Amino acid sequence: MVTDFDVIVYGATGYTGRLVAEYIARAYPTGVRWAMAGRSLTKLQEVRAEMGIGADVPLVTANSDDPASLRAMCERTQVVISTVGPYQLYGSDLVAACAATGTAYVDLCGEPGWMRRMIDAHHEEAKRTGARIVFSCGFDSIPFDLGVLTLQEAAIKRFGRPVPRVKGRVRVMKGGFSGGTAASLKATLAAAAKDPSLVPLLASPFALTPGHSGPHQPAGLLPEFDSTINTWVAPFVMAPINTKNVHRTNFLLGGRYGDDFVYDEMLVAGLGDMGKAAAEAIAKLNPFAGDSGPKPGEGPTKEERETGHYDVLFIGLMPDGTRVDAVVTGDRDPGYGSTSKMLAESALCLVQDVQGEGGIWTPGALMGPQLRERLVKNAGLTFTAT
Repeated sequence: MVTDFDVIVYGATGYTGRLVAEYIARAYPTGVRWAMAGRSLTKLQEVRAEMGIGADVPLVTANSDDPASLRAMCERTQVVISTVGPYQLYGSDLVAACAATGTAYVDLCGEPGWMRRMIDAHHEEAKRTGARIVFSCGFDSIPFDLGVLTLQEAAIKRFGRPVPRVKGRVRVMKGGFSGGTAASLKATLAAAAKDPSLVPLLASPFALTPGHSGPHQPAGLLPEFDSTINTWVAPFVMAPINTKNVHRTNFLLGGRYGDDFVYDEMLVAGLGDMGKAAAEAIAKLNPFAGDSGPKPGEGPTKEERETGHYDVLFIGLMPDGTRVDAVVTGDRDPGYGSTSKMLAESALCLVQDVQGEGGIWTPGALMGPQLRERLVKNAGLTFTAT
């Protein structure tokens, strides 16, 4: 299909959209045909100038309230990058348009109830048209999805089979949340309050694997002492979406991690009594509570993004206690400095590196090693296995 653009950044006037546009303009001054899209042409022109992006970068108007404009946008590009969330409020018609037109799509979604609705509604249509739709191409859930993939590759190489038990342990996470992240969580909670049938889905580790479930999984809702690493660990706010995506990757890869695969994620709190107290305090903390946090369109400063970083340890355990580890690190704040690079590179991976059949995918299942290679080369991530 001949298109005007390789990539369109939809939501380019928002907080994360600006960062994605800035990254593409800086990292790919030539060789990528791309455009900025949003509701207002005037606002797009202002943002393009503010970000120092060349006036030769085209602007496209499209509105989540106007399905015809979304379809017209999709027909002009190979891939749409969507930063317009909460997706359950503003994203459904765009996914439908991509599925109908065979257009690839990436986003930052961490809203599992909406993701399951989109899988049920559009997976088969996307397979028919060849649309490669990939949710969660940011900090949730690429470092975790590809971290488990990296660990299991090492396990299969070493043991001839995958490890049945993997622990994800976030050792460092320095950075802030944006208003968009807070708005997405609040929208999810509001949807669950309105429709109680969503609650079991949100609680299930297998919410994104229709017709398939696996062994009992740790809830990760309470602080605990982790004897594998001899430290206290606490609930991790991203675990409810990351674990679901990891299980969907295993599902889409035909059970490559095994039918007995058990996975959880926790935040490392520290050693001894101080570690226990820290874990208990973290368990009580809700970073999204109240109205004092950032509003949509707001987020960490440039300095906060550039001084942020993260380090995640993945521990793979065989039944006899034999262990294999993997580590993923990122060189910017996880939510936005690193996420904007991951999102852009995911889109370009679909343009330049990966074909694959249509459907609703995870980053690990569709792009896996190719995306990992791009992120190491271009986006400041590392993946190591020992």
